[in-house]
Amino acid sequence: MTIQPLRVGELRPNQLLHTFGVGAVADLPNLSVVIGGLDDWDLARSTPVREDRLLAAVRRELGDQVEALRTPPHIPETSDPFAEWSRVGVPVRLFPRWLRCSACNTLAPVESGLFKLLPHSYSPERIRYIHECRGRGGNRPVVVPARFVLACERGHLDDFPWMFYVHGGAVPEGGQHTLKLQERGTTGEAANVFVSCSCRDDRSGGRSMAPALGPEAWRRLPACRGRDPHLASFGECGERTRTLGLGATNSWFAMQLQAFTLPRADDELSQKIIENWPQLSLLVPLPDENAKGLVTQLTCWQDLEAFGADKVLQAMRRRAAETEDEPADERDLDTPEWEALTRPDPVDLPDFTIRKEKAPTTARSWLHEVVLAPRLRRVSALYGFTRIDAPEWDVQATDTNRRVRLSREAPTWVPCAETRGEGILLRFQEDRIAAWEQRPEVLGRQRILRIGHERWRTQRQMSPGDWPGMRYVLLHTFAHVLIRQFALECGYNASGIAERIYARSGDRPMAGILLYTAAPDSEGTFGGLVSLGRRDRLGDLIGQALDAARLCSSDPLCAQHDPRPHGRLFGAACHACLFAAETSCEHGNHYLDRALLVDTVVDADVGFLAR
Repeated sequence: MTIQPLRVGELRPNQLLHTFGVGAVADLPNLSVVIGGLDDWDLARSTPVREDRLLAAVRRELGDQVEALRTPPHIPETSDPFAEWSRVGVPVRLFPRWLRCSACNTLAPVESGLFKLLPHSYSPERIRYIHECRGRGGNRPVVVPARFVLACERGHLDDFPWMFYVHGGAVPEGGQHTLKLQERGTTGEAANVFVSCSCRDDRSGGRSMAPALGPEAWRRLPACRGRDPHLASFGECGERTRTLGLGATNSWFAMQLQAFTLPRADDELSQKIIENWPQLSLLVPLPDENAKGLVTQLTCWQDLEAFGADKVLQAMRRRAAETEDEPADERDLDTPEWEALTRPDPVDLPDFTIRKEKAPTTARSWLHEVVLAPRLRRVSALYGFTRIDAPEWDVQATDTNRRVRLSREAPTWVPCAETRGEGILLRFQEDRIAAWEQRPEVLGRQRILRIGHERWRTQRQMSPGDWPGMRYVLLHTFAHVLIRQFALECGYNASGIAERIYARSGDRPMAGILLYTAAPDSEGTFGGLVSLGRRDRLGDLIGQALDAARLCSSDPLCAQHDPRPHGRLFGAACHACLFAAETSCEHGNHYLDRALLVDTVVDADVGFLAR
């Protein structure tokens, strides 16, 4: 029997990468669903996105079988709910499968037949399950998802074992077993949630859920069955399980790679010729008339039509006569971006526009230059996810056991999202920052931070090493300080301003931060951030940001924080002074320390910009 798919809700394309990606649980108005794996996605309305550097980086993580980056399926705007597009979208599966009646508190799996699906033709948000118990007023009450699920550190997700838990670790055979899940009191905490079974004469009214969430809860729960609901599959696992609340923030962490579109030519036509060269190169051996006739039939013609066939053909001939560039290191996303952003000449392309701005007078002793980028294009690709613990520094590349796969078979494509926006690059004086790194006070502070770094890795059974260096910690701290100050002036929320840290010593040093904001629409943003980079404004903003960083409302506790005893990745930093939203920070609020930037109430003479 063929099951007719139903639309059950709507999500924005960006949400499918950052919040509700493959394997994530989406809490819809009346249903809870898990986003299905890539094997089941319909690509008929999905658009390939060309970003060669990012595709190469994804292949390094997932294998050379990955052929493309693609946007989620696009649904055209129409008012007809019965049109063919209504069955186009991202596949989802009901999860959890255990549901609870909102009137009588009956708890049962959807396969029990106790609950009935009530579709709605015009409003997918009103699709729901109902129970025939006839609640208040004789209406059939809505059935809601059960509040708890199971997960393990290897990323598996399963229904909570209600029958197992309420019977003390044994699943009964035969007999009538009707479960109820009741909440008492008004706090909603687990201690006030009780599950009971009709087969037990329990005068207390059931078993509390509090023991299922304690530190020793794994002793009361079955081992992981290796379930991946987004793939509709089970595997071998046996790890300890943990109870999570439905919709918990630690139930899904995206693993992404991001890259900016960089100029590969000096004019827009040549840039587009290079971007679409795999298609256009096939026409080069043909005579001019034949090539002009066929170029209009290529899928890339929509990008080239505005220039006309004659100019396109001339640009193709010039490109064919040029010597091919040496292939860049595909493992390095930062270096090409740094070289493009710091090039001496301005660039004016639709997806990459930069111009130089003189450094403010008050900052010229340490700030080499300011680069304003009114137009930037960023492409983000989702290549996996984790549960319970976020993918931390370096774990993305080394700990593949924690990374959950996006498809049953090796994926041939991964979902991506395009955003356009603006940014400001602040480039530090290399000689000034190199001299600061060698100061005895800085080396002493580095020993403290590095011990915390090594203990953090030891706690996670990771090999020693991969210390990012004091240059990175300094620049990262400075970026967070500026994000807070810029958010007060530019009109964007702090969570909408992201960072890119360029920090490297050696033969090809980098020392700079890019603060940028981006939006998914075609035009991007409107210059509010770039305007802060003018020298008549930037100097005052930097001064105000540094003044705010010198004293935290949690001092002296914040300034006295020692990362060594508990293995932390930050020094003088907390939510009151430096921590930023996960959409802003590229490394999860790790490697931050105010003492490296300014004087604090505890440390002096260490900060790069100390008075």
